[in-house]
Amino acid sequence: MALHAPGHSPVPYARHRDQPNGPKPGTVPRMLLALDIGNTSIHVGLFEGEEIAHTWRIGVESEKMPDEYGVLIMNLLSTAGLGAADIHACIVGCDVPPLIPTFEQVCRKYFKLEPMIVGHGLRTGVRILYDNPKQLGADRIIDAVAAIKLYGAPVIVVDFGTATVFDAVNEQGDYLGGAIAPGIGIASEALFSRAAMLYRVQLERPPVAIGKNTINAMQSGILFGYVGLVEGLVRRFKAELTGNPKVIATGGLAAAIARETDCIDVINGDLTLTGLRLIYEMNAE
Repeated sequence: MALHAPGHSPVPYARHRDQPNGPKPGTVPRMLLALDIGNTSIHVGLFEGEEIAHTWRIGVESEKMPDEYGVLIMNLLSTAGLGAADIHACIVGCDVPPLIPTFEQVCRKYFKLEPMIVGHGLRTGVRILYDNPKQLGADRIIDAVAAIKLYGAPVIVVDFGTATVFDAVNEQGDYLGGAIAPGIGIASEALFSRAAMLYRVQLERPPVAIGKNTINAMQSGILFGYVGLVEGLVRRFKAELTGNPKVIATGGLAAAIARETDCIDVINGDLTLTGLRLIYEMNAE
């Protein structure tokens, strides 16, 4: 059973410019706002130095204007008794390229800061052995950076987001590549929408694998089916890696899957946010 620890499109560029109220080069900002923007949700993290102080999740809506996201983030900060002046730096990891300008505007208008955008050109400390690194989603490298720092190499990361993404890092700390499967949500929706006799069910553990009714049969196929997918790919990854890689799970459904298998060693829901902080520190020097 996993232990709990303290969710692609290429990102074409990386930019950062110090603002008057931003951190000096070579320093860690007192308060760093990290935005992990996926296809269906945004994980917002607030770091005080190296410690994550607050996290929130909000939905992605491509039609939202920068002001709508800005007001929403400001309201989240207010629940922690914080305002715009408390934020000293921003970093954005985004797998939806059209949203990058939106969040650049949010950071500029509401925090008077130029965000650091994770993309090609930033230092990560990880050598990428993918055939075409430009095809890698930002989250895959961000997760690898955090996993290596926290758990060492070799390491396997399983990110349960819109897609279920597997990433492998070898003993030398090189990013090798991985596998991408439809996420549980996508697969379930396809099942519900394409099969006339089936309907949406709660993603819960059925009492047994052999379902005695349609609801339990679907829950078994979805939940236990994905457990089998994870176990199968992790087994194949380990066969191709040397050493004894740890398996780290992150993303919204990581805990639900980890409860049903021993192949996951650690659940870290803040893995990507931690990777964003580490990348910020490497590039602010």
